[in-house]
Amino acid sequence: MPVHGKTVIITGASRGIGEASAEVFAAAGAKVALLARDSASIEEIAGRIGDAALAIPCDVSDFASVEKAVNTTEAHFGPVEVLINNAGAVEPISHLAEADPEDWGRIIDINLKGVFYGMRAVMPGMIKRGSGTILTVSSGAAHGPVEAWSHYCASKAGAAMLTRCADKEAGDKGLRVMGLSPGTVATQMQKEIKASGINPVSQLDWSAHIPADWPAKALLWMCGPEADGYIGQEISLRDEDIRRRIGLIA
Repeated sequence: MPVHGKTVIITGASRGIGEASAEVFAAAGAKVALLARDSASIEEIAGRIGDAALAIPCDVSDFASVEKAVNTTEAHFGPVEVLINNAGAVEPISHLAEADPEDWGRIIDINLKGVFYGMRAVMPGMIKRGSGTILTVSSGAAHGPVEAWSHYCASKAGAAMLTRCADKEAGDKGLRVMGLSPGTVATQMQKEIKASGINPVSQLDWSAHIPADWPAKALLWMCGPEADGYIGQEISLRDEDIRRRIGLIA
């Protein structure tokens, strides 16, 4: 396995894609640090996984909190070799003309600045060692407007550009930086979206969403050499060829 024995940080690890990724990466032999604000949830998940997991309460919208979490991870497991920027939020969903400025800005803090903070905290060490993988969970919303999601679309578009910038600046220094656009996933976020009743995504039947372990397995695959052709780019899990290459479908 490409991550066997490696130290992996996963943000937003308390549920959904983050929780599934913690389980998939640990099963592949990685040492996983679970970062999230919900300390009770990540402690329960880490306890379930065992000694290969460490729960670290962290607010990704605060750089000091992210930097401290990275330092704690490295003191416990050793140098961070993989960072998965998964933490993200979409609530409250609202139209631009009615959006609360503070709520709107909070999503930027989590979805965009949180990705930068993660990169900023791990990149110096990765560059010094000449290796490292940074994967950011993106979205189709990064590339097209969605009604009442202006904060989410703008933040995801910015995060997608951060992936390209990090690759441009550190790709020749041994870093592998990529994005993953998973499509719609059966998580708590989709329940929030459905409850809003706004835009076509909220109208999708639950059966249309893929299970959370699909993007988790895709992220694991992206850590291996088979994904090297996508370095600096964004992989779409809507692509059936990608799904086949990962082994999600026949």
